Amino acid sequence: MNAPIPSSVLTEDPTDLVAATPGAPLVRRPRRWIDGWNPEDHQQWQAIGASIAQRNLRWSIFAEFLGFVVWQLWSIVVVALPAAGFHFDTAQIFWLISMPSLVGATLRFPYTFMVPKLGGRNWTVISAALLLIPTVGLAICVSDPQTPFAVMLFVAALAGFGGGNFASSMANITFFYPQRKKGWALGLNAAGGNLGAAVAQLAVPIVITIGAGVALRLPLAGLVWIPLIIVAIVGAWFRMDNLSNARADLKASLAALKAPALWLMSLLYIGTFGSFIGFAGVFPKLIADQFPAHATFAVGGATLSLAFLGALVGSLARPFGGRLADRFGGSTITIVAFVVMALGILAVIVTLPLDNFWLFLAFFLVLFVASGAGNGATYRMIPTMFALRAGAVDAHRTAGDIGSQRTAAAALGIIAAFGAYGGFIIPQVLGYSKTTTGGYTTGLEWFVAAYVVLLGITIGIAVWGRRRAVRI
Repeated sequence: MNAPIPSSVLTEDPTDLVAATPGAPLVRRPRRWIDGWNPEDHQQWQAIGASIAQRNLRWSIFAEFLGFVVWQLWSIVVVALPAAGFHFDTAQIFWLISMPSLVGATLRFPYTFMVPKLGGRNWTVISAALLLIPTVGLAICVSDPQTPFAVMLFVAALAGFGGGNFASSMANITFFYPQRKKGWALGLNAAGGNLGAAVAQLAVPIVITIGAGVALRLPLAGLVWIPLIIVAIVGAWFRMDNLSNARADLKASLAALKAPALWLMSLLYIGTFGSFIGFAGVFPKLIADQFPAHATFAVGGATLSLAFLGALVGSLARPFGGRLADRFGGSTITIVAFVVMALGILAVIVTLPLDNFWLFLAFFLVLFVASGAGNGATYRMIPTMFALRAGAVDAHRTAGDIGSQRTAAAALGIIAAFGAYGGFIIPQVLGYSKTTTGGYTTGLEWFVAAYVVLLGITIGIAVWGRRRAVRI
């Protein structure tokens, strides 16, 4: 029989653990550390594990949501810079859009290892607090049109703190859920974060214009988020937990880096998540350039940009992509996603000469839905690939031993980092297309070709899995 949980160790939230005795014993230590966590133990999961996991997921989503808000602030702020008295050329504007993604993607590598090093709850508190720096910095630098471009670019780079949050958040949440539920849980966590991009693009134009008259109140684009960031810090401190078995050592990281699966999945994730975050970042600029009359709409005393719809539908599609991947396999859904993404971009290219904004918007929304669903499906493939590599009998539903779980967690963060570079690549490619050809068509054609290549890779992975009787 399992030993009961000693009452002396229930130093915080003892009601969370009272019901854990039917399964493996859980022990809570000071500073919200939990020992004995095993979501694959059905008794433990049903008794109390699910409720603990859901509580941590809720606060993880909120903190990651704010990370994406901060990460995407510059994508909408740059559109308002000319009206605020700033004079930057096309190349400089695209650098301001893409720099947060470049820094955020790079930060995802060290962020991945902060959860094993410091604990998921502890690092969520720290990473949320770091968001105060770029929000205050943005408010200061956009308040003066004489701010040099180099200073603006540096402050835009600081927004990369928000991009780094994704890797640590996903690596943390993967330890809380059993393999059979990872697709839905990771999809929800990611979708909650991705929604931050949509909310930023919806809220910022309203906040900076409402009641402002002729002048824009650009500093509010950063300042308005500070109270919510403080809520996230306090909530994570009091309501999240650290798992003692959430450990990823150097050996696990090296094992992930040596696995061909990591590099293949990184390419696929650049194609799905990279497309989502990259096109979300440039969408306000694309609309302003191609259809200036539709760049904003007056709503009362404020203005509204429809660019937020892209990030919104992509975010909402992500958890459903994860759930479909749970049922049908991630490779199947990812294949469909790449086909639809390629067709969506082709439709944009074909209809651009018609100068019809609503067709442009509709086809781009198709792209965003497909990329969002592809995000969830591709990410669901990762733990399956590593469980299969570790020899799990049913890799789609069984996570394997703790060693393979740690390797998979390290891979999740590393792949998330590579995928985020799409947020830098897409604006740079489109900016280059604009400055060299005068339009975006050439750049869009390159993306269609890339999706065809990635489609072929995904099909190869699916065939490889079926030969081993595994639904990847």
